[in-house]
Amino acid sequence: MSGKLEGKIAIVTGGNSGIGEATVHAYAREGASVSIMARREDEGLLVRNAVRDHGGVAEFIACDVSKPEEIKDAVSKTIQTFGGVDVLFNNAGVAGPNSFPNESFEEWSYILDVNLNGVFNMCNEVWPHMLASGGGNIVNMSSAAAVSGFTQYLLNTTGRVPPAAYYVAKAGVDAFTRYTASLGGQSNIRVNGVRPGQILTPMTNREGKGEHGLKKLFDVVQILEGTGYPEDVANAVLFLSCDDSRFITGEIMNVDGGIPAKL
Repeated sequence: MSGKLEGKIAIVTGGNSGIGEATVHAYAREGASVSIMARREDEGLLVRNAVRDHGGVAEFIACDVSKPEEIKDAVSKTIQTFGGVDVLFNNAGVAGPNSFPNESFEEWSYILDVNLNGVFNMCNEVWPHMLASGGGNIVNMSSAAAVSGFTQYLLNTTGRVPPAAYYVAKAGVDAFTRYTASLGGQSNIRVNGVRPGQILTPMTNREGKGEHGLKKLFDVVQILEGTGYPEDVANAVLFLSCDDSRFITGEIMNVDGGIPAKL
């Protein structure tokens, strides 16, 4: 531990598993007090307790980021508990089983509510506190889907691709990242993003085979062999959340094993 976030207060949405869980531990190891926000309380409490068992500081606060009123309440509880917010990792996200033209409007709306509107609403609540404290760091979860398409060959090879709403939401996250970074520069608020590819998490291990649900697609388009893990992304998020990246803003870092075909 080098104390890169010593004395800082951090929020991690979707912090109860996968990339979010790995980032909670990375932040705590570097000295941050971490507010773990997620829907599933049992898993969130397990992560909180694991942080505390290793001498870290964390609290679980239930929050569904598709609901603005829960975001407002969760940020307020974080302020009451820790006294402020210095770092925000907008990690919470969902996809879905159906893709266009078979995805319903209800599926479309929910995916946008979590992946894009949740980022907007969380930033909207945290921003005034960062302004008041003289700055902060925000990292948004994007995806390789934000800058990728697919050929009929890839579709035939994989049998499925994520929903259109997921592509749209993550592209929106990239645009919102650039927009807020442009505003934040005057106030010492840096905003960046991470764009994972084949990262094995409980959510992407759909069939319980110990491999990414889109492994066949990534095997075709990825330069490096094998899969990435939550810690690979957490390391990038930590870098963007601390002073190691003090002169970087408005960037989205690819953590994808190298995908040369980006549109």
